[in-house]
Amino acid sequence: MERYKLPESNIDRTVVSKDLLLAMYTRMLMIRKFEDRVKMLFLEGNMPGTIHQCQGQEASAVGVCYAMQDGDQMTSTHRPHGHAIAKGLTPQEMMGELYGKISGCCKGKGGSMHVGDMDKGMVPAIAIVAGGIPLATGIALSYKLRKQANVAVCFFGDGAVNEGAFHEAVNMGAIWDLPVVYVCENNLYGASTAIADTMKLEYVAERAAAYGIPGETVNGNDVLAVYEAMTRVIAETRAGAGPAIVELMTYRRTGHSRRDPCHYQDSPEKEFYFSQDPIEISRKDLEDIHGVGVDTFDEIADALDEEIEAAIIHAQEAPEPEIEDIYDDVLA
Repeated sequence: MERYKLPESNIDRTVVSKDLLLAMYTRMLMIRKFEDRVKMLFLEGNMPGTIHQCQGQEASAVGVCYAMQDGDQMTSTHRPHGHAIAKGLTPQEMMGELYGKISGCCKGKGGSMHVGDMDKGMVPAIAIVAGGIPLATGIALSYKLRKQANVAVCFFGDGAVNEGAFHEAVNMGAIWDLPVVYVCENNLYGASTAIADTMKLEYVAERAAAYGIPGETVNGNDVLAVYEAMTRVIAETRAGAGPAIVELMTYRRTGHSRRDPCHYQDSPEKEFYFSQDPIEISRKDLEDIHGVGVDTFDEIADALDEEIEAAIIHAQEAPEPEIEDIYDDVLA
């Protein structure tokens, strides 16, 4: 795999309306600002456990989630903050969960790696690598047996594709023609191990051929390219075409976790991928195609800053879960 390359986005960039692109830009910026504040709060010792952040991967989260419909469900990973915010969870719900407070989306019992809200279409995230892939396949089987016109979407990283659960679940989805889209966020590294050291193929999507299903690789830093591909693939899957693999090439601008100094990402690599910032790409589209001015961008940024700071205060003041409630909400 060539290290300094992202797929070409051969799409009509004028198809998506100004309002929709502005909404996606705002959601991406919310994710970035949320993650940046969480980074500092965690390093100051304000949050229990550990966190895995997604700065740089905002376009994949938003482009996928905005292509889904009401009633569809998605599964996430140990790096779920962006997916959750893209799916509609608020900074207040998220911050409360990261602080371990009852104001959180899972009442403070899940923490960073288990955020979610099924009412908003997100199964609480699964921290086990590849753990969400069979679950999404099972959700899709449920849709098919119940004759529901819904689609399951499964996020996983490139580090998951050599797990047995990946093969078993994708193969089952394929042979049963299940309504599930397998979305690989390929950020080039599984923890600190480069994908080139773990896979002979250039792209994960090439594996789709072995299962007899479609696969395509998309510029995961371009929200319009992600949205176009996912809207099309989800529609085909919903119509009965069966599963597909969509690989989103992206890059995390931070370590695997907050304890990772990230020495394995060298300067030329960082320089290239940092220049392909998903938020800046969308901002340029809004400026060049839709004539959005700097005042609008400033207003959006200021409003997000206020919302996130209010969420922090709310989380700090919210009560912790009571020990008597420890068994509530447990399914098994």
